Amino acid sequence: MNKQIETRVGNNIRMLREKAGITQEQLAVKLQINGCDMTRSAIAKIEVGQRHLYPDEVILIKKILKISYDEIFNI
Repeated sequence: MNKQIETRVGNNIRMLREKAGITQEQLAVKLQINGCDMTRSAIAKIEVGQRHLYPDEVILIKKILKISYDEIFNI
């Protein structure tokens, strides 16, 4: 994966999460409730581009934050 793209996507997720008024911990809990085993620490790493996203995680984040794929992948 391209580090610059991962960093940009992570930053987009952070901004969209904050815009929704959801903390990293709250997002992690919502993901876990929906069957995605992700910790707050993993979300923090995604937001700074240190961990890549799996397709099922992207789908759930989109659903939970009520955002579009374009907003996530706006590079």
